[in-house]
Amino acid sequence: MAKPSILILDDEPHVLNAVERDLRQYYRDDYRIIKASSGAQALEMVRQLKQRNAPVALFLVDQRMPQMSGTEFLEAARQLYPDTRKVLLTAYADTEAAIVSINKIGLDHYLMKPWDPPEQHLYPVLDEVLSEWAATVPVPYDGIRVAGALWSANSHAVKDFLARNQIPYQWLDIEKDSQAKALVDAINKESHQLPVVFFPDGNVLVAPDNRTLAEKVGLQTRATQPFYDLIIVGAGPAGLAAAVYGASEGLRTVMIEKQATGGQAGTSSRIENYLGFPNGLSGAELARRATAQAKRLGAEILTTQAVSRVRVNDPYRFVTLTDGTDLSCHALLIATGVSVRELKVPGIEAVTGAGVYYGAALTEAAHYAGQPVFVVGGANSAGQGAMFFSRYAGKVTMLVRGSGLEATMSKYLIDQIAATKNIEVLIYTEVAEVKGNDRLEEIVLRNNQSEETQTLSAAALFIFIGAAAHTDLVADVVERDVAGFILTGPSLMQDGHRPKGWKLQRDPFLFETSVPGIFAAGDVRHGSIKRVASAVGEGAVAVSFVHQYLKTV
Repeated sequence: MAKPSILILDDEPHVLNAVERDLRQYYRDDYRIIKASSGAQALEMVRQLKQRNAPVALFLVDQRMPQMSGTEFLEAARQLYPDTRKVLLTAYADTEAAIVSINKIGLDHYLMKPWDPPEQHLYPVLDEVLSEWAATVPVPYDGIRVAGALWSANSHAVKDFLARNQIPYQWLDIEKDSQAKALVDAINKESHQLPVVFFPDGNVLVAPDNRTLAEKVGLQTRATQPFYDLIIVGAGPAGLAAAVYGASEGLRTVMIEKQATGGQAGTSSRIENYLGFPNGLSGAELARRATAQAKRLGAEILTTQAVSRVRVNDPYRFVTLTDGTDLSCHALLIATGVSVRELKVPGIEAVTGAGVYYGAALTEAAHYAGQPVFVVGGANSAGQGAMFFSRYAGKVTMLVRGSGLEATMSKYLIDQIAATKNIEVLIYTEVAEVKGNDRLEEIVLRNNQSEETQTLSAAALFIFIGAAAHTDLVADVVERDVAGFILTGPSLMQDGHRPKGWKLQRDPFLFETSVPGIFAAGDVRHGSIKRVASAVGEGAVAVSFVHQYLKTV
């Protein structure tokens, strides 16, 4: 933590310099001594310190100043630093004002000028108030702070991005924290945009996009070279495994991810059937370990980048990023995974990100303590989410279109859900409508057998309804099935014939697409098993076929 500050304020230069001299002589090892010659200047310094969340231990302020008296300054400054100790410097004629200030603004002490010798009249007083401050005021958080509102979709997006990229931050809810609101109001004088992100160096970002935020927190967003042996698109379990094996085996490897490593699996609250972790692990922890491993072995990971298109110019494969950058490679692996399908019902768009969330949205769960939460879906991801939310919510209701969970969910999860008292499963049930103005308030449920409807109060709705493949980038390049999943290996063979346009005197490798040198692995691949372990295995095995392909180019 940075040294706490002592701020001195006096409009007389010789007095200001004398106080600064005495304080530096005695307190410089433990405190940062800063000074101002006017109330306006001092208030601006206080605002800047607050933006950095820098601790301020003491305001030592002269009472009699033009434009703004010492007590007027202290009254304004305590809005941002209510726990900072306040000592007034007074002349004999100002003692009455000082006494009044004790009750009015919580003045801790006042000192008569002059204070010589400081060893008798200054240091003992300040030692007492500073030791009391140190003993009673908690150390302020010295990392990134995100100030916003729970019902702000932009605030949710920023929190989710930081959390999924393993960037620590502190959340400040301006609806509950008056100091945070004052900070935001000072920044948002005209725009009124949320969230406001405060950094330890004093910089501030207002409603930043992911790219700006990523660059500020030190994530890599640009490639270091134009050509690689292997480009991986997507950083879910399959992409991470391919990055680890590709880099460890000497391939110049870069992985491109538009959001955060871990993919959909990275949002899972608990993965309990992954080999080697008998107590389970979170998707975020798995992503963190795999990301660190891939980087340590030499893989580059670009975040907040997406591939807009893929093209082939033999013997090279090219990807164009959304910022216009072109990268080329010998071999390309598509591991873009899948995303939760959007729920198309009346009223949902207005409250998406403000009570309605796609996927686990783990950053929001604790905000719904004791409240009714609904989960849409019946597969493992929905079950894992329901179990996690049950730790906080008063009640979790799972909405399942079919007759039960047995056909779509692992038995261990079904058993856990059945044993959790505050989880209810409603079968043959769908969301018919969502209601709310600036936040979710109610949902209308429909029984798809009887067509009966009911309206229930809802604090949050988390949606896990099937998978949409991210394959538009290769739509006109490789063969896909009717649902958009990429065909690979044996799935490409029709009546013993190789795919159209295949020029090599061999069949496609197991995870190779209809274009030699372009591979696919994980959930995005036709016929894949939608499990984390399977995706990891596919990513690793795909690299072995990349090696075989590279022998021919």
